[in-house]
Amino acid sequence: MRELILLRHAHAEPAVVGRADLDRPLSAEGLAEAEAAGRWLAEQRLIPDCVLCSPSRRTRETLEAVLSVIGYVDQRIEPSIYEATPGTLIALADTHADVGRLMLVGHNPGFERLSALLHSGQTSEYRGMPPAGLAVLTVPPEAALEPGIAQLSAFWWP
Repeated sequence: MRELILLRHAHAEPAVVGRADLDRPLSAEGLAEAEAAGRWLAEQRLIPDCVLCSPSRRTRETLEAVLSVIGYVDQRIEPSIYEATPGTLIALADTHADVGRLMLVGHNPGFERLSALLHSGQTSEYRGMPPAGLAVLTVPPEAALEPGIAQLSAFWWP
């Protein structure tokens, strides 16, 4: 089996007039949430083999806080994650099908919809994914990602 871990960014500072959405930093609360997510991943022994991260400041800061707990892993900034649809995220993850445990760090509503789609086959089944929430989806090793293919093996939030 292979695993896909979806990590939504932690709480960010509110939008400010004149500052691009991509540049919003984590709040102090968000930093604590991201570190807690890293501790949970370490405790569950869910260290990713590779991480693809949205280019937004809040996702990069979330990833940095997680890595400060779990240690260095192969990581790349992936611009297509920002404002991605579930279809875009599936296509991206499928290009990394050779990775045993892939983690994406990004945003809602794409992540909560992707999690629901892969698990239940329907995006209308989503229940929400709070800031710094983690969804761990288990996928058959040779299977392409498609609706209903994954088992939701863990879901955590701070």
